[in-house]
Amino acid sequence: MKKNLLALLAAVGCLSAAQPDPAGVASWLGSWAASQQIPEPQNSLAPDDLRDATLRQLVHLSVGGLALRVHLSNAFGTAPLRLSSVHIARPVSTSSAAIDPLSDKALTFHGARGVTIPAGAEFLSDPLEYPVAPLSNLAVSIHFGDPPAQQTGHPGSRATSYLIHGDLVSAPDLAGAKKVAHWYQLSGVDVRAGTAAAAIVALGDSITDGHGATTDGNDRWTDALARRLQAASPNLSVLNEGIGGNHLLTDGNGPNALARFDRDVLAQPGVRYLIVLEGVNDLGGLTREHEVSPADHAAFVQRILSVYEQIVTRAHAHGITAIGATILPYKGSGYYHPGPANEEDRKAVNDWIRAPVRFDAVVDFDRVMRDPAQPDRLLPAYDSGDHLHPSPAGYAAMANAIPLSLFTSDSKPAPQIAFTFDDLPAHSALPPRRDAARSR
Repeated sequence: MKKNLLALLAAVGCLSAAQPDPAGVASWLGSWAASQQIPEPQNSLAPDDLRDATLRQLVHLSVGGLALRVHLSNAFGTAPLRLSSVHIARPVSTSSAAIDPLSDKALTFHGARGVTIPAGAEFLSDPLEYPVAPLSNLAVSIHFGDPPAQQTGHPGSRATSYLIHGDLVSAPDLAGAKKVAHWYQLSGVDVRAGTAAAAIVALGDSITDGHGATTDGNDRWTDALARRLQAASPNLSVLNEGIGGNHLLTDGNGPNALARFDRDVLAQPGVRYLIVLEGVNDLGGLTREHEVSPADHAAFVQRILSVYEQIVTRAHAHGITAIGATILPYKGSGYYHPGPANEEDRKAVNDWIRAPVRFDAVVDFDRVMRDPAQPDRLLPAYDSGDHLHPSPAGYAAMANAIPLSLFTSDSKPAPQIAFTFDDLPAHSALPPRRDAARSR
């Protein structure tokens, strides 16, 4: 027994010694991100639009750094995607294709200016020493020789992109460019940050994606949260992984939340916190065409809760703090026209989210956004007008309702390690387990 125990302790010591000391070592942190999907037909570009064409796209970073790298995605492509050149620059404004020509730099991929991304894959650019400030904007210009076999992108950009024929990735401006309010083939920007830095991933639907926000205004609730954090915890980034029309249970716009969880949450550099705001499209869609039985309502709610449990379990397996957000009211929505049964479903889901030991913490958006006189409706001052999506003022209220104390180092779920001993002598009963208290 003693021999086996000493061997085990020696192995643990070697394992500990093998771990690098992270003190002072820089690491990569996601500063901006967008969930990828197949653009709907009305949001796709014609193939000829991307033949020998430059696409300049503007993104808004959350944290800054002295170096960066860019993620390019062919996640839904059906054939390899060839990009002949990719440049970055500082845009003159959020509402123009003009850039500062002195800031223009070429990205490389394994030392080459062009890159071929396999079907279903994502590529990272080589790191580039390129200082960027917190809350600053970055222009990414891509030249396509031939169009993608299947486009990958993010339709709900709330930002204007600029498309023009020819290789003009370094051009100071793109006069006469076609304007589209979508992003294509661009999924993330990372910055080099210290080890104290961490990313907050917001997983959600159109309310996280920012439907009702101002185009080129960067006033989604995630943007407002990033601004608050810069004043208090500048090492915390916010990554918006919302998709308009997204569902928990089925594929709507983009893959369902669990199907995209690995790519949109676990794969994000530096992720330590997750805010989940999903479910209104499931609840509203249940009876959009016709009513269902009470038993069907009850079973549907249980299916939603089972997905939340899966999300929390998978987050914890990777040391990520899972924060649940209650679903906003949507009475009056002409798209879903919810009735009393839908409202009871929403209450049941929100009660589950609020209950202790479900998520690690809760952000009660429902209480912040509802009209006290009519709790099944959005407060008019926060309503974009469709009674489903908040206005910019509503998004600001959502961001202000999030306690920044949630994002502290001691809120991360502690990893648990178990060892098995098969030759120890019999022992008396073990003391009762004492779980670490979870942040509320």
